[in-house]
Amino acid sequence: MSSDSSKKRKPKVIRTDGGPQEGKRSRPDADQDARYYSEEAEVDLRGPSKDYELYKQTCQDLQKLMAEIQELKSKGNKDSAAEIEERRIQSCVHFMTLKKLNRLAHIRLKKGRDQTHEAKQKVDAYHLQLQNLLYEVMHLQKEITKCLEFKSKHEEIELVSIKEFYKEAPAEISKPEITTSDPHQQTLSRLDWELEQRKRLAEKYKECLANKEKILKEIEVKKEYLSNLQPRLNSIMQASLPVQEYLAMPFDQVHKQYETARHLPPPLYVLFVQASSYGQACDKKLAVAIEGNVEEAKALCKPPEDSQDDESDSDAEEEQTTKRRRPTLGVQLDDKRKEMLKRHPLSVTIDLKCKDGSVLHLTFYYLMNLNVMTVKTKVTAAAEMTMPISAGELLSLDSLLSCLYPGDHGKRTPNPANQFQFDKVGILTLSDYVTELGHPYVWVQKLGGLHFPKDQPQQPVIADSSLSASHMERTMKLLKMRLESRLALQKQFASLEHGILPVSSECQHLFPAKIVSRLVKWIALTYEDYLELSYTKDVVEAGLAEDTHLYYLALIERGTAKLQAAVVLNPGYSSVPPVFSLCLNWKGEKTNSNDDNIRAMEGEVNVYYQELCGPKPGYQLLTNQLQHLCVVLDVYLETETHDNSVEGPKEFPQEKMCLRLVRGPSRMKPFKFNYPQGFFSHR
Repeated sequence: MSSDSSKKRKPKVIRTDGGPQEGKRSRPDADQDARYYSEEAEVDLRGPSKDYELYKQTCQDLQKLMAEIQELKSKGNKDSAAEIEERRIQSCVHFMTLKKLNRLAHIRLKKGRDQTHEAKQKVDAYHLQLQNLLYEVMHLQKEITKCLEFKSKHEEIELVSIKEFYKEAPAEISKPEITTSDPHQQTLSRLDWELEQRKRLAEKYKECLANKEKILKEIEVKKEYLSNLQPRLNSIMQASLPVQEYLAMPFDQVHKQYETARHLPPPLYVLFVQASSYGQACDKKLAVAIEGNVEEAKALCKPPEDSQDDESDSDAEEEQTTKRRRPTLGVQLDDKRKEMLKRHPLSVTIDLKCKDGSVLHLTFYYLMNLNVMTVKTKVTAAAEMTMPISAGELLSLDSLLSCLYPGDHGKRTPNPANQFQFDKVGILTLSDYVTELGHPYVWVQKLGGLHFPKDQPQQPVIADSSLSASHMERTMKLLKMRLESRLALQKQFASLEHGILPVSSECQHLFPAKIVSRLVKWIALTYEDYLELSYTKDVVEAGLAEDTHLYYLALIERGTAKLQAAVVLNPGYSSVPPVFSLCLNWKGEKTNSNDDNIRAMEGEVNVYYQELCGPKPGYQLLTNQLQHLCVVLDVYLETETHDNSVEGPKEFPQEKMCLRLVRGPSRMKPFKFNYPQGFFSHR
């Protein structure tokens, strides 16, 4: 009820402010408004404590009246009805007082709520102002931080030095009287000078662009002219083919070779270019060509096809493989090995022609996954030659180019990274595949511009043309010398197997006219057979016998004396002389360990070999050494003292003229032949 009255009173308050609406009110409403406003005034004049005391007093009085009414009703007198009515009226008055107190309490509560709401609004306003101020403070702090951390664009510009600025800038920009003492003005002046310079450069840049456009137009005109010229040149080249063939000037063939060379891998391309350049400059007989499948090489350079095609192909392959058995682990490893040892489809061939017309064919390959080059060899002799039994290893693929440079036998890969690749696919060593792939000699890598340092971290190896050029000339000369020396040895071995020592006319003066000892046997030995000989231990221990060398056994006889000579032929013959180990079977077994003269005979052929080289390049050294062994064997046998207890003529009569038969306590014999006097003397 109180709430309804408050709802009715609130709009009346608003209407009182309006003024003109008061005339429309009724009289009861005006009295009610007067009471309402008197109660609000009463609330302002009296505190809640007095209302509380009045409330307590009213409740007590009401309680007493109710008790009296109860007591009168309980007596049941008819006279008590008036008293009961009187007390009921008094009770109603007290109820009216309670209602009034209730209204006052609600009015006081409403005022308290209004005051609380007003205070809350003030607090919210102050809090909002505080937040605004805090936000402004934070914003100002950020702006201050930005200002403190601000980096001007001029700090990123690389200005000229102060010294150059004052030297080059004009006085109206540099202003030395102001800028020398003021860093800020100095920076502004430097920026002005930078702007001036950039304006000049911008103008120059525009001029260069204009020139560039002009040059590009000229280039386009020339390109169009050249494109029209190409068909005419092709027709001229076709017409000149008979002339090229007649003059032995195959320009068209060379052009095609260079077109094919574009598809070579970098090492083979470097080899092709450097070998062609060397042939044009130093060796006109050198022939360089490219062999192989050009289409496969082009396919290697093409990017992979679209993924859709690959997916369709892979789906088809999956359908086929589901019908087949899964390959075993061994088959997978074999496939991985084949992929690891895959060669490039193109190869480079070099034909080296010697003076006698023999040709050394070299075919160079490139192993793409191993990044190394290999070479295969083939020899074409100028004329048909009989192949001696002992010369089987001379022109074989394994020994022909072995140790062209010292220690380079071509059985191991020169790339250290290949060993880790071999471990993944189960390859122990590359030497098991050299017959098929070729030998990866170090000099082959250098001809292709490849260098693999072993004492430094591995970097991606790139073909270097300068490395190839620095080794090309010397390597070609060594290859020619190797072929010529092996062909010369092959001819000599054919005579040695028949017991003939082919001494050239230029070397006849190195030996006496009459030589009785004769070569009766010349055979090839294996490295293991050479090690088993008892009189070769000194050579083996000295490191002069390796498995890459060639080994032979010569037997020289005179009467009952037999001289065995074990020969170590270095692959670098004749630059490196052969090494002889001797064993004489006559009156017992005599070697360098029990006979000083045998040691001296070995020294005659091993130490003083330069006297037996003959004319350069010294390919007759081996036969001259064998001939000299026959001579010193004659001297050894003829200078031996004769046993007088044995009847009959001397077995080896002295036919050589010697100044002294023996010398010194070791009874050394005169093995040095003096030409043209024709006598023997001690060294």
